[in-house]
Amino acid sequence: MTNSRKWGTLVIACLAVLLLSIDLTVLHLASPKLVADLNPSATQFLWIADIYGFALAGLLVTMGNVGDRIGRKRLLLIGTAAFGAASAITAYAPNPELLIAARALLGVAGAVIMPSTLSLVRNVFTDPKERTSAVGVWSSVSAVGFALGPLVGGALLDHFWWGSVFLINLPVVAGILVAGFVVLPESRNPRPGRIDLPSVPLSVVGVLGLIYALKEAARGGAAQGSVIATALIGVAALVVFVWRQTRLAEPLIDVRLFRRRAFAASVGAELVAMFAMLAMSLVFAQYFQLVLGWSPLIAGLAGMPGGFAAGGGGALAGTLVHKWGRGPVVALGLAMTATGFALFSRIGTDLSYPYLLVAMIIQGVGMGFTFAVTNDTLLATAPKERAGAAGAISETAHEMGGALGIAVLGSVLNSTYRNGLALPAGLPAGAEAQIRDTLGGALRAAATLPRDVAGAVTEAAKQAFVEGLHATVLTGAAILLCLAVAALFALRGVPKVIPEDESTGQDLSEDPVEGVAAVS
Repeated sequence: MTNSRKWGTLVIACLAVLLLSIDLTVLHLASPKLVADLNPSATQFLWIADIYGFALAGLLVTMGNVGDRIGRKRLLLIGTAAFGAASAITAYAPNPELLIAARALLGVAGAVIMPSTLSLVRNVFTDPKERTSAVGVWSSVSAVGFALGPLVGGALLDHFWWGSVFLINLPVVAGILVAGFVVLPESRNPRPGRIDLPSVPLSVVGVLGLIYALKEAARGGAAQGSVIATALIGVAALVVFVWRQTRLAEPLIDVRLFRRRAFAASVGAELVAMFAMLAMSLVFAQYFQLVLGWSPLIAGLAGMPGGFAAGGGGALAGTLVHKWGRGPVVALGLAMTATGFALFSRIGTDLSYPYLLVAMIIQGVGMGFTFAVTNDTLLATAPKERAGAAGAISETAHEMGGALGIAVLGSVLNSTYRNGLALPAGLPAGAEAQIRDTLGGALRAAATLPRDVAGAVTEAAKQAFVEGLHATVLTGAAILLCLAVAALFALRGVPKVIPEDESTGQDLSEDPVEGVAAVS
């Protein structure tokens, strides 16, 4: 394959992941206008917000395996076309019911696209050094997409209706379809076997059960009956799923991959890193807009340096791996992220933006190091013909980590906020309950109170939120530091350059370090 076609494949894969990264963040900004226009009930709004992630997470494993069997190029183009159609339906949805259905279709299409992008990169870049660089670029673009989402969404929402944030997908979709049809090579597992149909619902129920339980625990507490029931169902389904995979000749996920220390460590690092990153993204969206009073556009601009720093870190990671090794670079990335989190604990209700900028850059570069190296290690230690399944495992870890982060760190934020809230006496009972619920609720309730009382409530609520932010970032920093130490040991001995080895698919029971080191 020519160099131009290889790098053209990388550009298309990056465009696809950029599309998905931007789409993950724009809905949060569009929510106020969407609610005002469609007037969904509280339950409907929760489904509008959550159904995309549920559909995407539940089908990642299945779609990664489908791509390995029918062809990754074919699946990427099908998913991209479906994503474009769903974006148009979402933008012009006339009622909450159709919007929920369109968001579900977006999630299904996203599940089709996500594992295909990484597996195409894995199969095109067979030179280990080139593969590491390519995966670093892919990770960088994904990080930049998270930063661009709020900026693009904020700019559009300042001038157009809420649906405009989904129409920006259409030109990108058209470019991917045209270029992809011409440039992308087809690749698939040469010995795919049949998809085990009973494994599909087991994986969907298991992943969705856990993610739903985590999201509901973050909203209303872990003691709810629905949280306990769905968590138990999810765990039971995953236990049966894993048991079944060990007895199939052609499993949906070859769980023996997790015997490879490098593979398992990379999945764990990605899960915990996403745990911290997504939770903090949501916390700072509230901090910028509710505590500092910035518009969505200004908030998006303020958060951009962190995303671009992560992109730079991802691009630089390959060079550092060749100098220092994989374990030290991942550990450094996680330690830098933890340092950034610790620095966030010094911000207050008044902000020195240069100070925040330094903290964001340190944290962003660290995240870039981490995701670039773990993505490459995960793909390189899995058999080439199972690249789609490996990519699906990576993305599923992201979804699980994000849901877990919102549940755990969100609970830390909310409990600290409520416990630290010092309110003036004599508030109406209904207003006090609303104030203690969330910072957004406190600001809405304050708008209905007399001016002097409203000022006291607003100041107390903002101060309590900032104290909750401090507890959240310090908790995240402690978790990340522990993970940095674990990653340093778990990835020790993994070669700087993991060679292509067609025999890796033959004996998955070997320890990854021993197996790879023997080749090198």
